Amino acid sequence: MTEPIEFYYWPTPNGWKISIALEEMGLPYELHLVDIGAGDQFRPEFLKISPNNRIPAIVDPEGPDGAPVPVFESGAILQYLARKTGLFHGATPRQQVAVEEWLFWQVGGLGPMAGQAHHFLKYAPAMDPPNDLPYARERYRNETARLYRVLDTRLAENEYVAGDFFSIADMAIWPWASLWKGQEQTLDDKPNMARWLELVGNRPGVQAGRALAAERRSRLQDDKKARKILFGQKG
Repeated sequence: MTEPIEFYYWPTPNGWKISIALEEMGLPYELHLVDIGAGDQFRPEFLKISPNNRIPAIVDPEGPDGAPVPVFESGAILQYLARKTGLFHGATPRQQVAVEEWLFWQVGGLGPMAGQAHHFLKYAPAMDPPNDLPYARERYRNETARLYRVLDTRLAENEYVAGDFFSIADMAIWPWASLWKGQEQTLDDKPNMARWLELVGNRPGVQAGRALAAERRSRLQDDKKARKILFGQKG
């Protein structure tokens, strides 16, 4: 009998990557909420699992050698779970190359850029005093738009990101791309991305992963204490 994976999570785009993967792969898991707005990510017991004080993280009690193994960083977790289950990583070496390309495109590009767009468009102006920085807003809004044009071009020739199959690359990209409105983007000129967002968003596993602890998600613009913890704001 498979022991449940210990899943350390908060309802953010990076957290959704792993909640979606666990649901799609049918893996049992035990949920541990890490309230990043309250500073739970800095607790010593969590830092032993995730030394970069970021969610998500997992502990698999049935690791590769039969002993428990902790894994942090969402991309590494997705690759680990895909290897463990043999699912969603591509059936051939060529498919696996495509999956890894687009997984790392998200980890190294879309995630950081869209995250900065959220920060400077939504959170920085709400700080005390406000930090409304036109250059930063334009910089990250434009770079996020460029990345979505890359994605739309890719999806013009492929049903899913890595090809004609759903993969961990889709699981990584969809949570961030689904928040395009908050990044001040448009889908009017990105029909392929719009099609893909709906296609992936209609999957039951994606819906279940996205809904996990959704009631705990809050608006950082309205939470001074959480902003102080997350962004080092003094106000």
